[in-house]
Amino acid sequence: MPVRAHVYISGKVQGVFFREYTRKKAQSLGIKGWVRNLRDGRVEAIFEGEKEKVEEMISWCHEGSPYSEVEKVEVKWEEYRGEFNDFEIRW
Repeated sequence: MPVRAHVYISGKVQGVFFREYTRKKAQSLGIKGWVRNLRDGRVEAIFEGEKEKVEEMISWCHEGSPYSEVEKVEVKWEEYRGEFNDFEIRW
C-alpha cells in the first residue's frame, strides 16, 4: 500500500551533501518525491512509495549523509497523492 510522509530533519544537515545522499537513497528504494533545504537550517522532504520502503527511508534519515549530524527527524503522515514521477532535489 503506498503512503506519503512529510519529513523535517534537524541538525548539521546543510552543506554536508545531505540532499544528494537523500536523492540517491530514495531512488535506490523506488521512492518518489523531493528534498530541499529550509532557511532555518533544517531539511524538508516528501517521500511517497510503498510503506516499508518509506519507513526504511525515514530510518535512513536518522543517520543521513556521512558528514551530517542528525539531531531530530519529524514525520507527518499524509494522504498518498501519487503526484511525483521521480525523486528530485528542490531549491
